Amino acid sequence: MTNTLPDGFSDLETYVADWALPTRAQRYAARLDRPFDELVAFYDAVAPRAEEAIAYLDGLDITALPEDATRLLHLLYSMILVSYAVNVFKQNRIPDSGAAFFEMVAEPSV
Repeated sequence: MTNTLPDGFSDLETYVADWALPTRAQRYAARLDRPFDELVAFYDAVAPRAEEAIAYLDGLDITALPEDATRLLHLLYSMILVSYAVNVFKQNRIPDSGAAFFEMVAEPSV
């Protein structure tokens, strides 16, 4: 497997293709489309490494992140997005939201 994440985060490589997504809309679509068990597995793998990943990223210039660090940041963004589904809602969708969807008009550029 090609290393697509910074050294020390190879255990998360398996999640890059599905979860290192550049936009909030893509991350939310992945949350809705993937089986709930996959959300739990992803969250359980990334959450324990989050503080370490944040500390690693804090040492870099956010305006000039290398590609591997950007993918790690995107994994963290996805972990945050699925955290409510896993820990609060216990399902992919927000309860009682039906087909409602809020389109973001702005999001971080990183």
